[in-house]
Amino acid sequence: MKLDRSHDPSRGTWLEGDSQKNSDFPIQNLPLGVFREPGTSIEGSIGVRVLDQVLDLKSMAEQGMFDSLSTDIQDAVSSVCLNHWLGLSKSDRTATRLHISDLLSSECNADKKDVITSNLYAIDEIEMVLPVEVGDYTDFYGSIDHAQRVGSLFRPDNPLLPNYRWVPIGYHGRASSLVVGGTPIKRPSGQKLVGDIPSLEPTSRLDYELEIGAWIGPGNNMGDPIPITEVEEHFAGISLLNDWSARDIQSWEAQPLGPFLGKSFATSVSPWLVTSEALIPFRCPSRSRESGEPEPLPYLSSDQNRQMGGIDAVVEVWIQSAEMRVESMPHHLLSSARLADLYWTIGQMIAHHSSNGCPLRPGDLIGTGTVSGKETNSAGCLLELTSGGTNSMQLPSGETREFLEEGDEVVLKGYLGETGEHQRIGLGECKGTIVTG
Repeated sequence: MKLDRSHDPSRGTWLEGDSQKNSDFPIQNLPLGVFREPGTSIEGSIGVRVLDQVLDLKSMAEQGMFDSLSTDIQDAVSSVCLNHWLGLSKSDRTATRLHISDLLSSECNADKKDVITSNLYAIDEIEMVLPVEVGDYTDFYGSIDHAQRVGSLFRPDNPLLPNYRWVPIGYHGRASSLVVGGTPIKRPSGQKLVGDIPSLEPTSRLDYELEIGAWIGPGNNMGDPIPITEVEEHFAGISLLNDWSARDIQSWEAQPLGPFLGKSFATSVSPWLVTSEALIPFRCPSRSRESGEPEPLPYLSSDQNRQMGGIDAVVEVWIQSAEMRVESMPHHLLSSARLADLYWTIGQMIAHHSSNGCPLRPGDLIGTGTVSGKETNSAGCLLELTSGGTNSMQLPSGETREFLEEGDEVVLKGYLGETGEHQRIGLGECKGTIVTG
């Protein structure tokens, strides 16, 4: 992982728009997404976000602006989704980013600016769609602080099961119910235990989960595990992820095989994929093991993972109720946590997922699990914040919440580099509003 000129904090852009300093999307970020004209069903185009504008890469390629790069790259940026780009080698993904950075930088040749300008869209003029055709979605349980806090609600004498410190725990999610952020979330119904008899009812314990989604790059052939020393080749980037959860449905069905309908009704993913190349300045050591905790097994351990396996990102949850919107009250911060506090790194999740020879493919999505810290105000879901619904949470409007109600809008946010020598970049937002099912 090496820095290049695209990471230079002094690099500016010739585009007009939001201040680089205050934007989630300065030229040092350059996340990828897929957009189309609002209200249409036409296939989307891949775009790159800079400040408050989006550059149409497909149109740029058609006009020869990627001719200096390989045909694989040209084909990838001309696609209707990011799967082809995700399948590129890390060197090709890096070359794509560097080329776009040069085109948008203040040093760009004047003769290219007219073509670039003709392919720019204001962010409020377009509609973002799910950027990847996701083949498989796996959700992990990467935060030990979340695991211990939730475990204490259900197993106060044994909150953390003995395998947790040895193996990254995960389950297979449902790719078909992944939706782009901003899509309304219908309250699901399911079988839940009411008294001694189960019944089919709408959930009354609807929750969010603050997560990061990691996108798989080229992947591996069946039977060929990805070594921990090679995971960076297959880690293409991240997005914000909200793994909506119906806690009453989940608690009744989860024994003994784990989550099913309590999770599979919806998972929201933010529209922007922040590339692994953009994350390089913010890589940090993985969480160290405390005294008495076992070191990871060799297939989950490497010098690179120890030194740079973590990602120093801050992730947040905000809420605005329907009443708050009527009163023009701003969103209210519920919690803030750090991705670097995860017990298991994204690299370890990739290595473990493939360790039995399971093939990972371009566009597969890995969820980190709820990102929580040790403090209560860093808890990444209402199940933790309200101690399983036993403690009400007060909103600025005077309303209280144990779990989500109709009209509640949940917004996940994230950023990297709030302090330090590198330019701050953001993950954008992942929104979802609860509506009646």
